[in-house]
Amino acid sequence: MNEAAERAGMSPERIERVRAFIQGYIDAGRHYGAEIVVARNGQVALHEAFGHRDAQRERALEKGAVYSIFSVSKSFTSVLSLAAIERGWFSLTTKVSELIPEFRGGRRENITAYQLLTHQSGLPMTFTPVPGMYIDRLDEVIEAICKSIHCESEPGVEASYSPTVNHCLLGEMVRRADPKKRRFRDIAQEELLTPLRMKDTSVGLRRDLRERHIKPVWLFDKSPLKHLGHSNYGTDGAFEEEDAEMPWVGISTTAGDLFRLAEMLRRGGELDGARVLSPVTTAQMQINRTGEKINQLHGKNAVQRGWDAMPAYSGLGVFLRGTAMCHHQFGTLTSPQTFGQHGQGSALYWIDPLHQVTFVFLSHGVMVEGQSIERFQRLSDLVITSVV
Repeated sequence: MNEAAERAGMSPERIERVRAFIQGYIDAGRHYGAEIVVARNGQVALHEAFGHRDAQRERALEKGAVYSIFSVSKSFTSVLSLAAIERGWFSLTTKVSELIPEFRGGRRENITAYQLLTHQSGLPMTFTPVPGMYIDRLDEVIEAICKSIHCESEPGVEASYSPTVNHCLLGEMVRRADPKKRRFRDIAQEELLTPLRMKDTSVGLRRDLRERHIKPVWLFDKSPLKHLGHSNYGTDGAFEEEDAEMPWVGISTTAGDLFRLAEMLRRGGELDGARVLSPVTTAQMQINRTGEKINQLHGKNAVQRGWDAMPAYSGLGVFLRGTAMCHHQFGTLTSPQTFGQHGQGSALYWIDPLHQVTFVFLSHGVMVEGQSIERFQRLSDLVITSVV
């Protein structure tokens, strides 16, 4: 009997379905391993690691492994951006070009922080500003964006998920507006990671975390995305750079630490006495800002698979579940106000404020995005229907 699940107000028998589902995917070779945290009202019902660190199944995957969480990193940058707004450093209506003058010229000159946070900037859905460039240094990526990236649609018209550019610009806006003129990594550490006691999280891969790090492994044949770093560690070498600053993709963390970030959001911006955001702001995060606009990136992927296109359902720096019956990482049975963020074929967190459930899942082995969406949809439905 899972007494932890019972104490949390979740069914032990149904939580066992969650465990069996994860193990089934690993046994079938769909990915190598995973770590999950499920809690209700802050009470942990399930926290467990499954599977292995290697394809040969020789090394068990331990709790507390450090993952590169891809686009889940955007949530850290979104929180830092909203915290900067609460401090009066800039506003949701501040134009990017006001803080980054070299971003002026053409339609992009009028893009606001609000449009970056809600993926309505009209900027291209590119993963690298210049093909083949190193991406681990924020100043170099900003320079490349300012030189080569312009709007493909009018700002505010489309909901076009931005894999890179939006949150790179947001990170730079936070850096330039900071009265202390700190680096982005130092702002993140001092204003977010230290207050929340996220001791196993870093911008870049901190040296003492390297031994526990799970290097991303792609589980499909087509050429993977390249994340190149100056040390030339390989195709995904940027994730191994200690000094990397990639506000859109560059956080290294554990499932336990990511749970702390999610819990802070569930609790209205505070955790264990540390207030990062106002409850006013966290409530604003959970409002759908894009209506039924189709997510231009994920919507196209859905259509290619014969699925109904997924609306964007963008909040302020997070995504919402919304009401459409479509393939969705947050499942089909979570409440419409459920919010969170996913990361390329491997990472997901969400909070269902109606049922007060927090979910974190980090997996080893990057799946094809469509297959990962199906996995997360089913897993999320299993988790939420464990509520009793």
